[in-house]
Amino acid sequence: MKKILIVLLFILAGHYADAQPPAGYYNGTATLTGAALKTKLKQIITNGHSDQGYNGLWTGYMTTDRDYFYENDGTVLDIYSENPNGPDPYNFTPGQKQCGNYSNEGDCYNREHIVPQSLFNEGSPMKNDIHTVRATDGKVNGMRSNYPFGKVGSASFTSLNGSKVGSSISPGYSGTVFEPIDAFKGDVARMIFYFVTRYETQLSGFNSGNMLGGSAYPGLQNWQLQQLMLWHIQDPVSNAEISRNNASYTFQGNRNPFIDNPQWVNDIWGTPDSTPPTAPTALTATGTTTNSVSLSWTASTDNIAVAAYDIYMNGTYHSTVTGTSANISGLTASTTYSFYVIAKDSSGNSSAASNTISATTLAGTPGGSCGTEDFENIPTTNSGSYSSRTWTNNGITWTATDARTDETINNKAITIRNGSLTSSSISGGISSITLTTQLKFSGSGGNLNVEINGANVGTIPYSSTVTTTTLSNLNITGDVVIKVIQPNSGERVAIDDLTWSCYTLNTAENNVQETIKVYPNPVVNGVLYVKGKYLKKIMSAEIYSLEGRLMQRIAHPFKTSSEIHLNHLARGTYLLVLDGKSHKIIVR
Repeated sequence: MKKILIVLLFILAGHYADAQPPAGYYNGTATLTGAALKTKLKQIITNGHSDQGYNGLWTGYMTTDRDYFYENDGTVLDIYSENPNGPDPYNFTPGQKQCGNYSNEGDCYNREHIVPQSLFNEGSPMKNDIHTVRATDGKVNGMRSNYPFGKVGSASFTSLNGSKVGSSISPGYSGTVFEPIDAFKGDVARMIFYFVTRYETQLSGFNSGNMLGGSAYPGLQNWQLQQLMLWHIQDPVSNAEISRNNASYTFQGNRNPFIDNPQWVNDIWGTPDSTPPTAPTALTATGTTTNSVSLSWTASTDNIAVAAYDIYMNGTYHSTVTGTSANISGLTASTTYSFYVIAKDSSGNSSAASNTISATTLAGTPGGSCGTEDFENIPTTNSGSYSSRTWTNNGITWTATDARTDETINNKAITIRNGSLTSSSISGGISSITLTTQLKFSGSGGNLNVEINGANVGTIPYSSTVTTTTLSNLNITGDVVIKVIQPNSGERVAIDDLTWSCYTLNTAENNVQETIKVYPNPVVNGVLYVKGKYLKKIMSAEIYSLEGRLMQRIAHPFKTSSEIHLNHLARGTYLLVLDGKSHKIIVR
Protein backbone atom coordinates (compact mmCIF):
# COMPACT_ATOMS: atom_id res chain seq x y z
CA MET A 1 0.00 0.00 0.00
CA LYS A 2 2.84 2.42 0.87
CA LYS A 3 4.49 1.86 -2.54
CA ILE A 4 1.18 2.48 -4.30
CA LEU A 5 0.73 5.73 -2.35
CA ILE A 6 4.22 6.96 -3.25
CA VAL A 7 3.64 6.20 -6.93
CA LEU A 8 0.31 8.05 -6.76
CA LEU A 9 1.98 11.08 -5.21
CA PHE A 10 4.56 11.17 -8.01
CA ILE A 11 1.78 10.92 -10.62
CA LEU A 12 -0.15 13.76 -8.95
CA ALA A 13 2.94 15.94 -8.70
CA GLY A 14 3.74 15.38 -12.37
CA HIS A 15 0.15 16.07 -13.36
CA TYR A 16 0.07 19.37 -11.49
CA ALA A 17 3.48 20.49 -12.80
CA ASP A 18 2.61 19.83 -16.44
CA ALA A 19 -0.93 21.30 -16.42
CA GLN A 20 -1.55 24.52 -18.37
CA PRO A 21 -4.25 27.22 -18.27
CA PRO A 22 -7.41 26.31 -20.21
CA ALA A 23 -7.32 27.25 -23.87
CA GLY A 24 -8.36 30.86 -24.35
CA TYR A 25 -8.08 31.73 -20.64
CA TYR A 26 -5.83 34.71 -21.38
CA ASN A 27 -7.51 35.86 -24.61
CA GLY A 28 -7.13 39.57 -25.27
CA THR A 29 -3.67 40.00 -23.69
CA ALA A 30 -1.44 39.42 -26.71
CA THR A 31 -0.86 43.06 -27.73
CA LEU A 32 -1.06 44.72 -24.30
CA THR A 33 1.63 46.03 -21.97
CA GLY A 34 1.87 48.20 -18.88
CA ALA A 35 -1.26 49.32 -17.05
CA ALA A 36 -3.54 48.09 -19.85
CA LEU A 37 -2.21 44.53 -19.56
CA LYS A 38 -2.53 44.65 -15.77
CA THR A 39 -6.16 45.75 -16.02
CA LYS A 40 -6.97 43.07 -18.59
CA LEU A 41 -5.45 40.39 -16.34
CA LYS A 42 -7.50 41.78 -13.44
CA GLN A 43 -10.69 41.24 -15.48
CA ILE A 44 -9.66 37.68 -16.42
CA ILE A 45 -8.74 36.52 -12.91
CA THR A 46 -11.78 38.19 -11.37
CA ASN A 47 -14.12 36.30 -13.70
CA GLY A 48 -14.66 32.83 -12.34
CA HIS A 49 -13.21 33.65 -8.91
CA SER A 50 -15.46 31.84 -6.44
CA ASP A 51 -14.92 32.91 -2.83
CA GLN A 52 -14.80 29.73 -0.72
CA GLY A 53 -14.76 31.59 2.60
CA TYR A 54 -12.15 31.83 5.33
CA ASN A 55 -12.78 28.36 6.78
CA GLY A 56 -12.71 26.98 3.26
CA LEU A 57 -8.96 27.64 3.17
CA TRP A 58 -8.38 24.61 5.41
CA THR A 59 -10.07 22.47 2.78
CA GLY A 60 -8.13 24.12 -0.02
CA TYR A 61 -4.80 23.43 1.69
CA MET A 62 -5.47 19.69 1.43
CA THR A 63 -4.58 20.00 -2.27
CA THR A 64 -2.81 23.35 -2.68
CA ASP A 65 -0.18 23.27 0.08
CA ARG A 66 1.23 19.74 0.00
CA ASP A 67 4.85 18.74 -0.20
CA TYR A 68 5.29 16.58 -3.29
CA PHE A 69 8.51 18.36 -4.27
CA TYR A 70 11.05 18.35 -1.43
CA GLU A 71 10.55 15.51 1.09
CA ASN A 72 7.71 14.35 -1.20
CA ASP A 73 5.81 13.08 1.82
CA GLY A 74 2.50 14.92 1.41
CA THR A 75 3.00 17.02 4.55
CA VAL A 76 2.09 20.71 4.57
CA LEU A 77 4.43 22.66 2.29
CA ASP A 78 5.20 25.61 4.55
CA ILE A 79 7.49 28.28 3.07
CA TYR A 80 8.42 29.44 6.60
CA SER A 81 9.70 26.03 7.76
CA GLU A 82 10.62 24.11 4.59
CA ASN A 83 14.32 23.30 4.26
CA PRO A 84 14.92 22.72 0.53
CA ASN A 85 18.42 21.36 1.10
CA GLY A 86 17.90 18.89 3.93
CA PRO A 87 15.49 17.59 6.57
CA ASP A 88 12.78 20.00 7.68
CA PRO A 89 13.00 21.14 11.32
CA TYR A 90 9.42 19.86 11.76
CA ASN A 91 6.42 18.91 9.65
CA PHE A 92 2.65 19.31 9.79
CA THR A 93 0.15 16.66 8.78
CA PRO A 94 -2.68 18.25 6.75
CA GLY A 95 -5.77 18.65 8.90
CA GLN A 96 -3.90 18.28 12.19
CA LYS A 97 -2.47 20.99 14.46
CA GLN A 98 -4.41 23.81 12.85
CA CYS A 99 -3.95 27.01 14.90
CA GLY A 100 -4.96 27.47 17.61
CA ASN A 101 -2.57 28.62 20.22
CA TYR A 102 1.18 28.45 19.82
CA SER A 103 4.33 29.25 21.77
CA ASN A 104 7.06 27.67 19.68
CA GLU A 105 7.75 26.74 16.08
CA GLY A 106 6.11 23.46 15.14
CA ASP A 107 3.14 23.88 17.52
CA CYS A 108 0.60 24.43 14.73
CA TYR A 109 0.06 25.88 11.27
CA ASN A 110 -2.32 28.65 10.31
CA ARG A 111 -3.40 30.96 7.49
CA GLU A 112 -0.72 33.49 6.61
CA HIS A 113 -1.86 36.51 4.63
CA ILE A 114 1.09 37.42 2.41
CA VAL A 115 -0.58 40.83 2.12
CA PRO A 116 -1.63 41.48 5.74
CA GLN A 117 -5.40 41.47 6.21
CA SER A 118 -5.13 44.57 8.40
CA LEU A 119 -4.37 46.51 5.19
CA PHE A 120 -7.80 45.73 3.75
CA ASN A 121 -9.76 45.67 7.02
CA GLU A 122 -10.16 41.88 6.87
CA GLY A 123 -12.49 42.27 3.91
CA SER A 124 -13.56 39.47 1.55
CA PRO A 125 -12.66 38.01 -0.87
CA MET A 126 -9.13 39.28 -0.11
CA LYS A 127 -9.13 37.60 3.30
CA ASN A 128 -10.06 34.24 1.77
CA ASP A 129 -8.05 34.30 -1.48
CA ILE A 130 -5.98 31.12 -1.50
CA HIS A 131 -3.53 32.59 -4.02
CA THR A 132 -2.22 34.96 -1.31
CA VAL A 133 -3.05 33.10 1.91
CA ARG A 134 -0.54 30.34 2.66
CA ALA A 135 -0.45 27.54 5.20
CA THR A 136 2.48 28.46 7.47
CA ASP A 137 3.81 27.87 10.96
CA GLY A 138 1.86 29.86 13.55
CA LYS A 139 4.89 31.12 15.49
CA VAL A 140 6.76 32.38 12.41
CA ASN A 141 3.53 33.87 11.04
CA GLY A 142 3.14 35.76 14.31
CA MET A 143 6.74 37.01 14.19
CA ARG A 144 6.25 38.17 10.59
CA SER A 145 3.32 40.24 11.92
CA ASN A 146 2.23 42.76 9.27
CA TYR A 147 5.73 43.78 8.15
CA PRO A 148 6.42 44.17 4.43
CA PHE A 149 8.86 41.84 2.69
CA GLY A 150 12.45 42.96 2.19
CA LYS A 151 16.12 42.25 2.79
CA VAL A 152 17.07 42.06 6.48
CA GLY A 153 20.28 43.63 7.72
CA SER A 154 20.31 42.98 11.48
CA ALA A 155 17.88 40.19 12.39
CA SER A 156 15.83 40.30 15.59
CA PHE A 157 14.33 36.86 14.87
CA THR A 158 15.40 33.95 12.68
CA SER A 159 13.18 30.92 12.13
CA LEU A 160 14.48 27.37 12.04
CA ASN A 161 14.55 27.42 8.23
CA GLY A 162 16.31 30.80 8.06
CA SER A 163 13.40 33.21 7.50
CA LYS A 164 14.19 36.50 9.25
CA VAL A 165 12.64 39.57 10.84
CA GLY A 166 14.79 42.66 11.24
CA SER A 167 15.83 46.07 10.01
CA SER A 168 15.56 46.60 6.26
CA ILE A 169 18.53 47.01 3.95
CA SER A 170 16.28 47.04 0.89
CA PRO A 171 17.04 50.34 -0.87
CA GLY A 172 14.42 52.97 -0.19
CA TYR A 173 13.03 51.52 3.05
CA SER A 174 14.60 51.48 6.52
CA GLY A 175 11.80 50.00 8.65
CA THR A 176 11.30 46.45 9.89
CA VAL A 177 10.84 43.78 7.21
CA PHE A 178 10.39 40.02 6.87
CA GLU A 179 12.74 38.08 4.59
CA PRO A 180 11.84 34.53 3.45
CA ILE A 181 14.58 32.13 2.41
CA ASP A 182 15.91 32.37 -1.16
CA ALA A 183 13.92 29.35 -2.39
CA PHE A 184 10.59 31.15 -1.81
CA LYS A 185 11.36 34.80 -2.53
CA GLY A 186 10.01 34.54 -6.06
CA ASP A 187 6.89 32.78 -4.74
CA VAL A 188 6.22 35.70 -2.41
CA ALA A 189 6.83 38.26 -5.18
CA ARG A 190 4.40 36.59 -7.59
CA MET A 191 1.72 36.27 -4.90
CA ILE A 192 1.94 40.01 -4.25
CA PHE A 193 1.91 40.79 -7.97
CA TYR A 194 -1.29 38.72 -8.18
CA PHE A 195 -2.83 40.64 -5.27
CA VAL A 196 -2.20 44.12 -6.68
CA THR A 197 -3.57 42.95 -10.05
CA ARG A 198 -6.66 41.10 -8.81
CA TYR A 199 -7.62 43.96 -6.46
CA GLU A 200 -6.20 46.95 -8.36
CA THR A 201 -9.45 48.91 -8.32
CA GLN A 202 -9.64 48.65 -4.53
CA LEU A 203 -6.07 49.66 -3.67
CA SER A 204 -6.95 53.30 -3.15
CA GLY A 205 -9.11 52.27 -0.18
CA PHE A 206 -6.51 49.99 1.40
CA ASN A 207 -3.79 50.94 3.86
CA SER A 208 -0.34 50.84 2.32
CA GLY A 209 1.48 48.87 5.02
CA ASN A 210 4.63 50.41 3.52
CA MET A 211 4.18 48.04 0.57
CA LEU A 212 0.97 48.75 -1.41
CA GLY A 213 0.52 51.74 -3.67
CA GLY A 214 -2.54 53.95 -3.55
CA SER A 215 -3.54 53.57 -7.20
CA ALA A 216 -4.24 50.76 -9.65
CA TYR A 217 -0.90 51.27 -11.38
CA PRO A 218 1.75 50.46 -10.46
CA GLY A 219 -0.04 49.23 -7.33
CA LEU A 220 3.09 48.98 -5.17
CA GLN A 221 5.43 51.42 -3.51
CA ASN A 222 8.53 51.79 -5.64
CA TRP A 223 10.97 50.28 -3.12
CA GLN A 224 8.73 47.21 -2.71
CA LEU A 225 8.21 46.88 -6.46
CA GLN A 226 11.93 46.98 -7.15
CA GLN A 227 12.68 44.42 -4.43
CA LEU A 228 9.95 42.03 -5.60
CA MET A 229 10.97 42.33 -9.26
CA LEU A 230 14.51 41.40 -8.27
CA TRP A 231 13.28 38.36 -6.29
CA HIS A 232 11.05 37.37 -9.24
CA ILE A 233 14.16 37.20 -11.44
CA GLN A 234 16.42 35.53 -8.88
CA ASP A 235 13.91 32.79 -7.95
CA PRO A 236 12.08 31.61 -11.11
CA VAL A 237 8.74 29.78 -11.09
CA SER A 238 9.09 26.29 -9.61
CA ASN A 239 7.11 23.10 -10.15
CA ALA A 240 5.73 23.55 -6.65
CA GLU A 241 4.25 26.93 -7.67
CA ILE A 242 2.79 25.52 -10.87
CA SER A 243 1.18 22.70 -8.91
CA ARG A 244 -0.25 25.13 -6.36
CA ASN A 245 -1.58 27.41 -9.10
CA ASN A 246 -3.39 24.51 -10.76
CA ALA A 247 -4.86 23.27 -7.47
CA SER A 248 -5.92 26.81 -6.55
CA TYR A 249 -7.67 27.14 -9.92
CA THR A 250 -9.60 23.94 -9.20
CA PHE A 251 -10.44 25.22 -5.71
CA GLN A 252 -11.58 28.79 -6.38
CA GLY A 253 -11.77 29.13 -10.17
CA ASN A 254 -9.02 31.62 -11.03
CA ARG A 255 -5.26 31.58 -11.62
CA ASN A 256 -2.12 33.54 -10.80
CA PRO A 257 -1.10 34.86 -14.25
CA PHE A 258 2.49 35.57 -13.16
CA ILE A 259 3.07 31.88 -12.56
CA ASP A 260 1.52 30.97 -15.92
CA ASN A 261 3.48 33.66 -17.76
CA PRO A 262 6.38 35.16 -15.73
CA GLN A 263 7.25 37.54 -18.59
CA TRP A 264 4.14 39.55 -17.78
CA VAL A 265 5.94 41.00 -14.73
CA ASN A 266 8.36 42.76 -17.08
CA ASP A 267 5.65 43.58 -19.61
CA ILE A 268 3.63 45.38 -16.92
CA TRP A 269 6.25 46.96 -14.67
CA GLY A 270 9.31 47.00 -16.93
CA THR A 271 12.67 45.53 -16.10
CA PRO A 272 14.51 46.36 -12.88
CA ASP A 273 16.74 49.40 -13.10
CA SER A 274 20.31 48.25 -13.84
CA THR A 275 22.08 51.64 -13.97
CA PRO A 276 24.12 52.32 -10.81
CA PRO A 277 24.47 55.77 -9.27
CA THR A 278 27.66 57.77 -9.68
CA ALA A 279 30.19 57.49 -6.87
CA PRO A 280 29.88 59.91 -3.94
CA THR A 281 32.67 62.49 -3.90
CA ALA A 282 34.49 64.78 -1.48
CA LEU A 283 34.06 62.55 1.57
CA THR A 284 35.45 64.40 4.58
CA ALA A 285 35.48 64.11 8.36
CA THR A 286 33.78 67.26 9.65
CA GLY A 287 34.45 66.64 13.33
CA THR A 288 35.60 64.13 15.93
CA THR A 289 35.03 63.45 19.61
CA THR A 290 36.47 60.80 21.88
CA ASN A 291 33.97 58.22 20.61
CA SER A 292 32.57 59.55 17.31
CA VAL A 293 33.42 60.81 13.85
CA SER A 294 31.10 63.02 11.78
CA LEU A 295 31.22 62.51 8.00
CA SER A 296 29.84 64.42 5.03
CA TRP A 297 30.09 63.97 1.26
CA THR A 298 28.77 65.30 -2.04
CA ALA A 299 25.62 63.56 -3.30
CA SER A 300 25.64 60.98 -6.08
CA THR A 301 23.37 61.16 -9.12
CA ASP A 302 21.22 58.39 -10.65
CA ASN A 303 19.01 57.87 -13.68
CA ILE A 304 16.00 57.47 -11.34
CA ALA A 305 16.98 58.41 -7.79
CA VAL A 306 19.58 57.68 -5.14
CA ALA A 307 17.89 55.78 -2.33
CA ALA A 308 20.61 55.52 0.32
CA TYR A 309 24.31 55.48 1.14
CA ASP A 310 26.18 52.58 2.71
CA ILE A 311 29.01 53.62 5.03
CA TYR A 312 32.03 51.34 5.36
CA MET A 313 34.43 51.59 8.30
CA ASN A 314 37.83 49.88 8.13
CA GLY A 315 36.66 48.08 4.99
CA THR A 316 33.52 46.60 6.61
CA TYR A 317 29.88 47.66 6.19
CA HIS A 318 28.83 49.84 9.12
CA SER A 319 25.44 51.47 8.45
CA THR A 320 23.06 52.97 5.90
CA VAL A 321 21.81 56.57 5.77
CA THR A 322 19.58 58.46 3.36
CA GLY A 323 21.28 61.86 3.59
CA THR A 324 24.79 63.05 2.77
CA SER A 325 26.14 63.14 6.32
CA ALA A 326 26.43 60.76 9.23
CA ASN A 327 27.69 60.60 12.79
CA ILE A 328 29.57 57.37 13.53
CA SER A 329 29.49 56.78 17.29
CA GLY A 330 30.59 54.08 19.73
CA LEU A 331 34.25 54.40 18.69
CA THR A 332 37.39 54.08 20.81
CA ALA A 333 39.33 57.16 21.94
CA SER A 334 42.73 57.92 20.32
CA THR A 335 42.05 55.48 17.47
CA THR A 336 42.34 55.98 13.70
CA TYR A 337 39.53 54.70 11.48
CA SER A 338 39.15 54.62 7.68
CA PHE A 339 35.86 55.34 5.90
CA TYR A 340 34.35 55.25 2.42
CA VAL A 341 30.76 55.55 1.14
CA ILE A 342 28.81 53.71 -1.61
CA ALA A 343 25.55 55.03 -3.10
CA LYS A 344 22.60 52.70 -3.86
CA ASP A 345 19.43 53.25 -5.87
CA SER A 346 15.98 51.79 -5.21
CA SER A 347 16.79 48.74 -7.36
CA GLY A 348 19.81 47.87 -5.26
CA ASN A 349 22.42 49.02 -7.80
CA SER A 350 25.62 50.11 -6.07
CA SER A 351 28.01 52.86 -7.14
CA ALA A 352 31.76 52.71 -7.04
CA ALA A 353 33.24 53.67 -3.69
CA SER A 354 33.92 57.26 -2.76
CA ASN A 355 37.37 58.42 -1.80
CA THR A 356 38.69 56.79 1.39
CA ILE A 357 39.57 59.01 4.35
CA SER A 358 41.13 58.44 7.76
CA ALA A 359 39.96 60.10 10.98
CA THR A 360 41.33 59.83 14.52
CA THR A 361 39.14 60.14 17.58
CA LEU A 362 40.22 62.46 20.38
CA ALA A 363 41.90 61.26 23.53
CA GLY A 364 39.60 60.69 26.47
CA THR A 365 40.07 60.27 30.19
CA PRO A 366 38.57 57.07 31.61
CA GLY A 367 38.14 57.19 35.31
CA GLY A 368 38.02 54.49 37.94
CA SER A 369 34.94 52.74 39.21
CA CYS A 370 32.04 55.16 39.29
CA GLY A 371 29.38 53.01 40.84
CA THR A 372 28.09 49.61 41.81
CA GLU A 373 24.71 48.02 42.39
CA ASP A 374 24.72 44.74 44.33
CA PHE A 375 20.91 44.47 44.64
CA GLU A 376 21.08 43.92 48.40
CA ASN A 377 18.48 46.68 48.91
CA ILE A 378 15.82 45.24 46.58
CA PRO A 379 12.34 44.97 48.15
CA THR A 380 11.30 41.56 49.47
CA THR A 381 7.51 41.95 49.57
CA ASN A 382 5.85 39.16 47.54
CA SER A 383 9.34 38.21 46.41
CA GLY A 384 8.20 35.28 44.26
CA SER A 385 5.70 37.26 42.16
CA TYR A 386 6.42 39.45 39.14
CA SER A 387 5.76 43.18 39.52
CA SER A 388 7.46 46.57 39.31
CA ARG A 389 10.16 47.03 41.97
CA THR A 390 11.79 50.32 43.02
CA TRP A 391 14.64 50.88 45.47
CA THR A 392 17.49 53.35 46.16
CA ASN A 393 21.16 52.56 46.78
CA ASN A 394 24.18 54.90 46.85
CA GLY A 395 21.99 57.82 45.82
CA ILE A 396 20.69 56.08 42.69
CA THR A 397 17.07 55.01 42.29
CA TRP A 398 16.51 51.79 40.33
CA THR A 399 13.27 50.57 38.78
CA ALA A 400 12.77 46.98 37.60
CA THR A 401 9.62 45.96 35.73
CA ASP A 402 8.09 42.46 35.58
CA ALA A 403 10.62 41.45 38.22
CA ARG A 404 10.88 39.05 41.17
CA THR A 405 13.35 39.25 44.06
CA ASP A 406 13.66 35.72 45.49
CA GLU A 407 16.41 34.39 43.19
CA THR A 408 20.13 34.65 43.95
CA ILE A 409 23.52 34.72 42.25
CA ASN A 410 25.90 36.42 44.69
CA ASN A 411 23.39 36.81 47.52
CA LYS A 412 20.39 38.84 46.31
CA ALA A 413 19.70 39.35 42.59
CA ILE A 414 16.89 40.92 40.59
CA THR A 415 15.16 38.57 38.12
CA ILE A 416 13.56 40.10 35.02
CA ARG A 417 10.99 38.23 32.92
CA ASN A 418 9.58 40.52 30.19
CA GLY A 419 10.76 43.82 31.60
CA SER A 420 13.80 45.99 32.21
CA LEU A 421 16.07 47.52 34.84
CA THR A 422 16.51 51.32 34.71
CA SER A 423 18.61 53.73 36.78
CA SER A 424 17.91 57.34 37.62
CA SER A 425 20.30 59.93 36.13
CA ILE A 426 23.94 59.24 37.09
CA SER A 427 26.73 61.83 36.80
CA GLY A 428 30.32 61.20 35.70
CA GLY A 429 29.82 59.61 32.30
CA ILE A 430 30.46 55.96 31.58
CA SER A 431 33.43 54.17 30.01
CA SER A 432 32.51 50.53 30.62
CA ILE A 433 29.80 48.49 32.29
CA THR A 434 30.00 45.02 33.87
CA LEU A 435 27.08 42.72 34.69
CA THR A 436 26.64 39.17 36.01
CA THR A 437 23.70 37.12 34.67
CA GLN A 438 22.09 33.70 34.98
CA LEU A 439 19.04 32.15 33.28
CA LYS A 440 16.63 30.82 35.91
CA PHE A 441 14.06 28.03 35.61
CA SER A 442 13.86 27.09 31.89
CA GLY A 443 14.72 28.54 28.50
CA SER A 444 17.39 28.49 25.82
CA GLY A 445 19.43 31.58 26.75
CA GLY A 446 20.03 34.74 24.77
CA ASN A 447 21.15 38.35 25.18
CA LEU A 448 20.08 41.33 27.24
CA ASN A 449 20.13 44.74 25.54
CA VAL A 450 21.98 47.57 27.25
CA GLU A 451 21.01 51.18 26.58
CA ILE A 452 22.72 54.37 27.75
CA ASN A 453 20.54 57.48 27.47
CA GLY A 454 18.15 55.57 25.22
CA ALA A 455 20.79 54.40 22.73
CA ASN A 456 21.75 50.72 22.45
CA VAL A 457 25.44 50.24 23.31
CA GLY A 458 25.69 46.44 23.26
CA THR A 459 24.34 43.13 24.51
CA ILE A 460 25.01 41.00 27.59
CA PRO A 461 24.71 37.21 27.11
CA TYR A 462 22.93 34.97 29.57
CA SER A 463 22.59 31.21 30.01
CA SER A 464 22.02 28.71 32.81
CA THR A 465 25.70 29.23 33.74
CA VAL A 466 26.62 32.27 35.84
CA THR A 467 28.31 34.67 33.40
CA THR A 468 30.04 38.02 33.96
CA THR A 469 30.38 40.31 30.92
CA THR A 470 31.96 43.74 30.38
CA LEU A 471 31.03 46.22 27.65
CA SER A 472 34.07 48.42 27.07
CA ASN A 473 34.86 51.63 25.16
CA LEU A 474 31.42 53.14 25.67
CA ASN A 475 33.04 56.55 26.29
CA ILE A 476 29.90 58.55 27.05
CA THR A 477 30.26 61.80 28.98
CA GLY A 478 27.92 63.78 31.17
CA ASP A 479 24.84 62.46 32.96
CA VAL A 480 23.79 58.96 31.96
CA VAL A 481 20.80 56.68 32.46
CA ILE A 482 21.54 52.94 32.39
CA LYS A 483 18.84 50.57 31.13
CA VAL A 484 19.07 46.76 30.81
CA ILE A 485 16.27 45.18 28.76
CA GLN A 486 15.13 41.54 28.66
CA PRO A 487 13.80 41.20 25.05
CA ASN A 488 13.19 37.44 24.98
CA SER A 489 9.61 36.66 25.95
CA GLY A 490 9.11 34.38 28.94
CA GLU A 491 12.75 33.75 29.88
CA ARG A 492 13.62 34.74 33.44
CA VAL A 493 17.08 36.24 33.85
CA ALA A 494 18.73 37.05 37.16
CA ILE A 495 20.99 40.12 37.22
CA ASP A 496 23.65 40.82 39.86
CA ASP A 497 26.83 42.81 40.57
CA LEU A 498 26.30 45.71 38.16
CA THR A 499 29.37 48.02 38.07
CA TRP A 500 30.50 50.81 35.78
CA SER A 501 33.52 53.07 35.28
CA CYS A 502 33.21 56.80 34.65
CA TYR A 503 34.39 58.84 31.68
CA THR A 504 35.18 62.54 31.22
CA LEU A 505 36.15 64.73 28.28
CA ASN A 506 39.75 65.75 27.79
CA THR A 507 40.78 69.39 28.08
CA ALA A 508 40.41 70.19 24.37
CA GLU A 509 36.84 68.94 24.29
CA ASN A 510 35.92 70.73 27.50
CA ASN A 511 37.02 73.98 25.89
CA VAL A 512 34.19 73.57 23.37
CA GLN A 513 31.63 73.05 26.13
CA GLU A 514 32.81 75.27 28.97
CA THR A 515 31.47 78.54 27.52
CA ILE A 516 28.04 77.19 26.57
CA LYS A 517 24.99 78.88 28.08
CA VAL A 518 21.46 77.54 27.66
CA TYR A 519 18.50 79.90 28.05
CA PRO A 520 15.73 80.58 28.88
CA ASN A 521 15.46 77.84 31.47
CA PRO A 522 12.61 77.02 32.07
CA VAL A 523 11.63 77.04 28.38
CA VAL A 524 8.21 78.61 27.93
CA ASN A 525 7.66 78.98 24.17
CA GLY A 526 9.18 75.83 22.69
CA VAL A 527 12.42 77.56 21.60
CA LEU A 528 15.72 77.05 23.41
CA TYR A 529 18.66 79.37 22.78
CA VAL A 530 22.28 78.26 23.14
CA LYS A 531 25.24 80.63 23.38
CA GLY A 532 28.91 79.70 23.22
CA LYS A 533 32.24 80.58 21.63
CA TYR A 534 32.69 77.19 19.93
CA LEU A 535 29.03 76.55 19.13
CA LYS A 536 29.50 75.68 15.45
CA LYS A 537 31.90 72.84 16.37
CA ILE A 538 29.12 70.89 18.09
CA MET A 539 28.20 67.85 15.99
CA SER A 540 24.93 66.74 17.57
CA ALA A 541 22.21 67.77 20.00
CA GLU A 542 20.04 65.16 21.71
CA ILE A 543 17.17 65.60 24.15
CA TYR A 544 16.37 62.79 26.60
CA SER A 545 13.70 62.27 29.19
CA LEU A 546 14.94 61.56 32.70
CA GLU A 547 14.01 57.92 32.07
CA GLY A 548 16.61 57.84 29.28
CA ARG A 549 14.21 57.91 26.30
CA LEU A 550 15.50 59.82 23.28
CA MET A 551 12.98 62.53 22.43
CA GLN A 552 14.78 64.49 19.70
CA ARG A 553 18.10 64.37 17.82
CA ILE A 554 19.60 67.09 15.57
CA ALA A 555 22.81 66.81 13.55
CA HIS A 556 24.98 69.97 13.34
CA PRO A 557 22.38 71.86 15.41
CA PHE A 558 24.08 75.26 15.30
CA LYS A 559 25.29 75.33 11.71
CA THR A 560 22.91 78.18 10.75
CA SER A 561 21.41 79.42 14.03
CA SER A 562 21.75 79.24 17.80
CA GLU A 563 18.20 77.98 18.37
CA ILE A 564 16.77 74.56 19.10
CA HIS A 565 13.06 74.16 18.42
CA LEU A 566 11.63 71.60 20.82
CA ASN A 567 9.24 69.14 19.17
CA HIS A 568 6.08 69.46 21.29
CA LEU A 569 7.71 68.26 24.51
CA ALA A 570 5.33 67.85 27.42
CA ARG A 571 5.92 69.78 30.62
CA GLY A 572 8.78 68.31 32.60
CA THR A 573 12.52 68.05 33.08
CA TYR A 574 14.81 66.84 30.26
CA LEU A 575 18.50 66.46 29.46
CA LEU A 576 19.98 68.39 26.54
CA VAL A 577 23.11 66.51 25.46
CA LEU A 578 25.56 68.43 23.25
CA ASP A 579 28.30 66.13 21.94
CA GLY A 580 28.00 64.08 25.10
CA LYS A 581 27.83 66.98 27.59
CA SER A 582 24.52 67.17 29.46
CA HIS A 583 22.52 70.26 30.41
CA LYS A 584 19.35 69.98 32.43
CA ILE A 585 16.39 71.90 30.98
CA ILE A 586 12.85 72.45 32.22
CA VAL A 587 9.92 72.76 29.82
CA ARG A 588 6.78 74.63 30.89
